Amino acid sequence: MRYFIGILFFVAVFALLGSDVIGQTSDKKGFISEVNQYSDTLDVSRKDINTYFPTTENQNRWVDSIYNQMTIDEKIGQLFMVAAYSNKNEGHAQSIDSLVINQKIGGVIFFQGGPVRQANLTNRFQSKAKIPLFVGIDAEWGLSMRLDSTYAFPWNMTLGAVQDLDLIEQLGQQMARQSKRMGIHFNFAPVVDVNTNPKNPIIGNRSFGENPENVTDKAIALTKGLQSGGVFATAKHFPGHGDTDQDSHHTLPSLNHSIERMNEVELYPYKKLFKEGLASVMVAHLNVPALESRSGYPSSISKSIVTDLLQEKMKFKGLIFTDALNMKGASNFKSPGEIDLEAFLAGNDILLFPENVPIAIEKFKEALANEVLSEKRLEHSVKKILRYKYKAELYNYKPVDTLHLFYELNRAEDEALHYKLMENALTVLKNKSDILPVKRLDNQRIAYVKLGDDDENYFVEALKRYADVTVVQSESLDSLIAQLKDYTTVVVGYHKSNATAWKNHNFSTKDLTWLYEIARTNNVILSVFARPYSLMQIQTFENIDGLIVSYQNSKISQEVTANLIFGSSDASGKLPVSINSDFAVGDGLEIKNIRRLGFDIPENVGMSSAILTNIDLIAHQAISNNIAPGMQVLIARKGKVIYQKSFGYHTYDNMMPVQNTDLYDVASLTKIMATLPMIVKEFDNDKISLNTKLSEMLPVFATTDKKDITLKEMLTHNAGFLAWVPFYKSTLDSITKLPSSEIYSNTYGEEFPDQVASNLYIRKGYSDVILKQIAQTKLGKKEYKYSDFSFIILKEYLEKETGKSLDVLVDEAYFKSLGMYRTTYNPLRKFDMSEIAPTEEDTYFRHQLLQGYVHDMAAAMQGGVAGQAGLFSNSLDVAKIMQLYMNKGEYGAKEYFSAKTFDRFNSLYYDLKKNRRGLGFDKPTGNANGPTCDCVSMQSFGHTGFTGTMAWADPETETIFVFLSNRTFPDANAPNLLSRENIRSKIQEIISHAIQH
Repeated sequence: MRYFIGILFFVAVFALLGSDVIGQTSDKKGFISEVNQYSDTLDVSRKDINTYFPTTENQNRWVDSIYNQMTIDEKIGQLFMVAAYSNKNEGHAQSIDSLVINQKIGGVIFFQGGPVRQANLTNRFQSKAKIPLFVGIDAEWGLSMRLDSTYAFPWNMTLGAVQDLDLIEQLGQQMARQSKRMGIHFNFAPVVDVNTNPKNPIIGNRSFGENPENVTDKAIALTKGLQSGGVFATAKHFPGHGDTDQDSHHTLPSLNHSIERMNEVELYPYKKLFKEGLASVMVAHLNVPALESRSGYPSSISKSIVTDLLQEKMKFKGLIFTDALNMKGASNFKSPGEIDLEAFLAGNDILLFPENVPIAIEKFKEALANEVLSEKRLEHSVKKILRYKYKAELYNYKPVDTLHLFYELNRAEDEALHYKLMENALTVLKNKSDILPVKRLDNQRIAYVKLGDDDENYFVEALKRYADVTVVQSESLDSLIAQLKDYTTVVVGYHKSNATAWKNHNFSTKDLTWLYEIARTNNVILSVFARPYSLMQIQTFENIDGLIVSYQNSKISQEVTANLIFGSSDASGKLPVSINSDFAVGDGLEIKNIRRLGFDIPENVGMSSAILTNIDLIAHQAISNNIAPGMQVLIARKGKVIYQKSFGYHTYDNMMPVQNTDLYDVASLTKIMATLPMIVKEFDNDKISLNTKLSEMLPVFATTDKKDITLKEMLTHNAGFLAWVPFYKSTLDSITKLPSSEIYSNTYGEEFPDQVASNLYIRKGYSDVILKQIAQTKLGKKEYKYSDFSFIILKEYLEKETGKSLDVLVDEAYFKSLGMYRTTYNPLRKFDMSEIAPTEEDTYFRHQLLQGYVHDMAAAMQGGVAGQAGLFSNSLDVAKIMQLYMNKGEYGAKEYFSAKTFDRFNSLYYDLKKNRRGLGFDKPTGNANGPTCDCVSMQSFGHTGFTGTMAWADPETETIFVFLSNRTFPDANAPNLLSRENIRSKIQEIISHAIQH
């Protein structure tokens, strides 16, 4: 049985052994006498590490019991934390095995590799350790700083812009959870270097910024998160590596500041952190003349800095680590072994990344023999190490479980937090003429131009979710400027590599030249997906209208920047560093959202990603059962699209995969997407009322039995109309059953202007014929009966009143300004056929494949523009108009109609058992027998369509559900398996479950 486990049998008999052993008393001459004059600002009040890791009686017993049975070699071995890699060969692993077994080392610090490989090595090394090992890692922005296949959080400079400290603390908690899952005890974070030198080659993005208070606030929040999550935080690089222009990995940088300045800047974060129970500190390799009189003497081996200042004056009682001793800032000064001993004599507890442990141990033993090193000094650090090992629960060590490890290190909750952090970091530095957010979409032509050398695809895709953004590119600046002259706004994205925090983010001369010229001739919004220091190269910002610092070129940064540009999210970030004389640290304009539908992930709106994956299963099963060849599904909640996927293919030949941008014939969704919005506007403007009679709307009904039908009765399907009339049948040749040549033509002409299908045009004015046929139909009892007649009639009314066709009306009033640029009647006039899912193989009327032509026969006979059908759209555009309804008439800083009006239309006017319809909207029945599951509220509303579509919104849960398919392909008359199998209501149930999880 391993030694440390065996000791536990004796724990009960050990008595508590008084107070802890302390280190050697330091000589207070020299530096300390100088710094005493600043003691009023060096506040020594502090919390204890026990705030997070309480001391217990058992801890002291365990520490003493272990220590009293350790050999000198074992005690010295505890001081070393060696470097380990999970991406190296077996020889490397065996070398660590040897150090664990033979040199009794106290810990390992892992560098590059992968999570499962590292976990396996951790278990291997721990199994060979007599006393369990400390495991540490540099995970300043999460494990991804060192390990592949792990989640990458934003860099510290990005976090420096975030004003919500709770988010930073949450990040610390997430990082702690990941570290504990990996068996890691120390995260060598936070970096508290105050980066006042823009030319710093090694800190830069690793710092929270140049303001000591901001750096401190972020560091405290991250520390709280880490340590409340059970992982020791390590502030670095003491006394401060922020104002250097050299890299201590390669040389010994100098920090040439007075004690006064260091007390105000470099030391400031440490003083505050020590009050918060910080677990440990890492000491840098720096030349600091103000603190160490010996020239070129590294701070990591300076007793004046490590003992006199850090421990004596600043009263730090936690563990003290050296920075890596293989770094040239230390290794150039003394040889392996000697540098380790010097570092320990200076006051460090743990020697990080030693180059030669066996030689170092011999040096320590010689120092003990020669009384250069006292056993009391050794006992002080070893017992401190053991106390921390107890706090890390290494007295009850358990191996790392590798089952599900990858998935638990890459959770949806991590991405949700990343979205919040990036959204809160975005910093707006200019907003001339309120160009941000972009408000009017109906009078805008927006172009995107890329600068920089990294990927922009997510940004372009995200921009196009909001508006018809055109990517403009050219090898020639003159050609580019010529192309841009027709655009009202140009979004310029500057994209630099997000691979590491140390990549060069500087503008090229070409980039700057092009930027100046674009800004001189256009209204420009510049989004900088790079570290803020890159802005220092821009000589003038005069012609840049909107300036956004997005900090990193990640997928999430690109997406949230698009959200900001188009007003679906706020901007609250503050610049963490100064940019010449143009922008000061702390600058940042606040931008408020304008209630546009945005994008996020489920966890940020109170939903479960894992539960929503069940939708994928239903979709795939429906396709495999030939319910539909393909489909689009979209879910939004609280104004954010959190699920948007496409499944299957356009047809069953599996040739053309469905894309999110593809268009479907939405059938009766046209009623609430085109006709109803125009009626709502007429009502809101007091041009009609619910009591307006049909005879007042259209003279053709003035002398019929339908003259007194009211608008309310038509919109609620309570007018007594027939459900449907196959108008097309009377236009077929009685013998051939093909379209009659008297009514149709194969070519366009003045007498045959309205296209019905490919190479098929109907005689002019046939809409009047349909209207007259409706007027002549038999009127039934005024009770609920779903009928297309109402919306055929309302389309004619709207066109008569305005003198414009419905497609033009709704496009001008709604679609353009809502950004619904992929919604249209007669889509083949605007889009390629490959972007449109076919609806059916018509074998009864048009006798052809219907792709880009409306399925609804009556709509086709009206030239594809009808009140009851005819629209083609994709799931996102449908969601936009549903969000307008959810917002009760407000969207994109524009009021389309009043909230009071919307409430009127979303109300029931009859006994629910007899008529479930609102004004134009379908409503739930209160049970599972209607269009929805019984999991939606009675405030919910929407519509379904014959082709296999559905749009539903629920104000109570703030959710929108859009389902588009071509279930009518190839045979529209086949059994409606989509309804029979309750595919849409099953998805609604999953949505409900995802909210209630």
